[in-house]
Formats: sequence, structure tokens, C-alpha cells
Amino acid sequence: MSSDASQPHFLQSHQEDPLAARADLLAGLQQSPARVEPKFLYDALGSRLFDAITELAEYYPTRTEASILAQHGAEISRAVVPGSVLIDLGAGSCAKAARLFAPLHPTAYVAIDISVDYLRDSLSALQQRHPQLPMLGLGLDFSTQLALPDAAQRWLASADAAQAPRTVFYPGSSIGNFSPAQALTLLRQAHALCAAGGAGGGLLIGVDRVKSAAVLEPAYDDALGVTAAFNRNLLLNVNRALGTNFAPVAWDHVALFNAAESRIEMHLQARREQTVGWPGGERVFAAGERIHTECSYKWTPEAFEALLGEAGFGSAQHWTDAQGWFSVFWAPTT
Repeated sequence: MSSDASQPHFLQSHQEDPLAARADLLAGLQQSPARVEPKFLYDALGSRLFDAITELAEYYPTRTEASILAQHGAEISRAVVPGSVLIDLGAGSCAKAARLFAPLHPTAYVAIDISVDYLRDSLSALQQRHPQLPMLGLGLDFSTQLALPDAAQRWLASADAAQAPRTVFYPGSSIGNFSPAQALTLLRQAHALCAAGGAGGGLLIGVDRVKSAAVLEPAYDDALGVTAAFNRNLLLNVNRALGTNFAPVAWDHVALFNAAESRIEMHLQARREQTVGWPGGERVFAAGERIHTECSYKWTPEAFEALLGEAGFGSAQHWTDAQGWFSVFWAPTT
């Protein structure tokens, strides 16, 4: 590959199956309580709204994680093998990974996100700032299966990075969107992805910790209503995918901490009784009835370290902030 990468490469592995998406949506909307998978939060507008959420005063995870990476950057860079392939899960704007380029000196950067259009814009801008670093954008829904497709493996070979160690970077406490059982499955797949590269790979992951509802709930229900708009935007995505007639203005955003399950829950709550129809069917929602849209599980450091071990990773280390609100873990492949 030329020493000047100049333009990122893009691969679209995720191809939404409209029939499967319809079936999932219909099944979820007809459950009691109703549910919609959180992936429907992330169209191009949803991704931009989430970026805005990370700038809010109430939303501590992004700035707290950034402070940990900045304060402990030297220790982290000593733990992570330099010259690895940096594989960024849920890359979004790519801004978090970009801050690691200087301390980690990656050989190549692979940005993975389900929202490929947003990823394309973000990665193209980033490539202009780092023209020497080979970059690959991969449109992939890793919530169901995390693995690099053959085309990505060939791209790594063309970038002289096929045998480099692999560092999987999963920031932002996004692992919390998975139940503990689902998180274990994903972490096992991440371990296999790291192990397929050269020796010295591992997982660098941000994890939100258990804390009081007084801190957690405002982070998911901000005063400006940005998170509410993010949640309601899901209804517009459902309308496009299923042909429903949801009116976002008729639904309230609800966020609450379920202490028994150690998770934040996001819901949409009907302001009044209403009938939502789709081709071939409908459902009457009573006033106050909810649609469950997302969970965000919170962890103690001890429980998450045990989960990493169960997934096959070696002895983990983690860094935290002064308040103990958030942790960044490094878990080597072996």
C-alpha cells in the first residue's frame, strides 16, 4: 500500500433485511410491554443526536472516560502493544479513537458502525488529518456477530497489517446496552477477533459503574430534551421500516434506574390512548403504556473483571476517575 493512504476504504457488510426487520419490529410491538430494538435509534440523525448528548452537562460518561484516558494515557500506552490494528466498535464520529493515535501509534485503523453513511463522512474527514494511516470503514451490525469479513482481512493484508496485534477499542460504556449474557457473547467474539491477529492484542473498553439514581437518571433525561429527541427519533425510523403511523409528539421520553437489574431503562410512554397502525394490523396503546427502547447496564469493577475472564481474556487492569464513576479496562488476549 502507498505510504500516503489519502482516502479511506469502505466496506458494507451490514445489509438490512427488510423482511427480517419487519418481523422483528412486529414481534416487538405486539409484546406486552412493547419493545423496539435500540439499533433503531441510530440512523444518521440519531447518530448526530447522540453526539450532541455526549456534550451535555448531565451526560458524564463521555467526559469522564476522556479524562481517564488523558490522565492515565501513559500507563495505558505502556499496557497496549504499539503498532497494533486499532479496531473501533461503534465508531460514530471516530473522535474517541482519534485521540489514541498519538499514544498508541496504530498500524491501521478499522472503524465499525451500523450507520455507514455517518461513518463515511466522519472517516473521510479523519483521513484528511491523518493521511499516512490506512483507514477502513466497515458497515457492520456487530450486535449479532462480531467478525471481520474476508474483504476486511484482504484489506489488512494490503496494508501490511495482517499479522499485527489487534486492539479492539469499545468506548463509551456501550457494552452496557447488552444484558450480561449478551455482553459475554460479544466479549468472547472480541477475544476471538483479537486472537486472530499477532501476539499482544487485547481489549480496551469503557465501562460505566454502579452509582446513585440521582447521578444516573439525569444523564439519560437531560433538561434540554436532547435525549428525549433521540429516543423519539426511533419512532420515525420505525415508521419508515414498518409503515406505522407513530406521531412522536404523542409520546413522552422516560428514563429510570432499575436497581434490581443494575440498569438504566429508556422507554417511550403514550401521552394518551392512541391506535398505531401498520399494513395489515394495528395496536391500541393505552394512556401511560410504554415501549421499551434501550437498557444501559452498570457494573462494579469486580463483576466486569470476572466477565472478562469468563470471555477468555487474561488478567485485566483498569483505571478510574476520582469519583469512581467510570472505568477503562485493558484486558490482554492471553
